[in-house]
Amino acid sequence: MCSFFPYIFYMRKPEQHKITKRVTDQFRLPKDLMLGDAIVTITGRGDMTVENYRGILEYETSLIRLSLKHGQIQIFGKELNIDYYTNDDMKISGRIDKIEYSL
Repeated sequence: MCSFFPYIFYMRKPEQHKITKRVTDQFRLPKDLMLGDAIVTITGRGDMTVENYRGILEYETSLIRLSLKHGQIQIFGKELNIDYYTNDDMKISGRIDKIEYSL
């Protein structure tokens, strides 16, 4: 491990994010793990998984809104259902019409 890693934790968030991104790129580390970015996998029009989410903000049959580390994601559709969720990922099924991301 490099000696400048402890220094990263005492920096402001924007500076910390830039250095972490640079180290991640340099050492070719997985960005989703290092930066905490969400991974959204859509299978057809009826299934999707979301990894690295922070929490469920809104849950209805026509809208599911999730909190991410960097923003929010809204899933619009009909008969939406959260099939399962863990601390790491969740599976959503139903007819997915639209997905929006916002900061």
